Amino acid sequence: MLEVKFYDNADDSLLKFAVIISKSNGKWVFCKHKERETYEVPGGHREKGESILEAAKRELKEETGAVDFTIKPVCAYSVKGKTRVNKNADDETFGMLFVADIHSFEEIRSEIEKIILTDELIDNWTYPLIQPKLIQEAQKRGFV
Repeated sequence: MLEVKFYDNADDSLLKFAVIISKSNGKWVFCKHKERETYEVPGGHREKGESILEAAKRELKEETGAVDFTIKPVCAYSVKGKTRVNKNADDETFGMLFVADIHSFEEIRSEIEKIILTDELIDNWTYPLIQPKLIQEAQKRGFV
């Protein structure tokens, strides 16, 4: 079983992922990976030497083609339990949740096949036990 927790603060050294809940002209922005039939919120791993905000900006641009956007942090989060990243049930990984408002896009040059803009949240999530909870937390905190 997966457990998702939220924190107002977390030690920067723990933050391995950046996830960016995005909208453009009031519509949700979701990504479809070339190797999957599901959709997800933009995000990914933090690279060595990168701040978590730099990681969020890079991932947003790579996965959506966003070139003009505003971005702000919501909170830190953790996922505990066996996942594609966590090998054991006791493993816990941490990330930072962001929100972004995308004003303009360019062509996507990444593993993402396409993005969709929609008025409603999607049903076919890549990470159904994690990403809907991240959106709910951002909504609860008044960010989306």
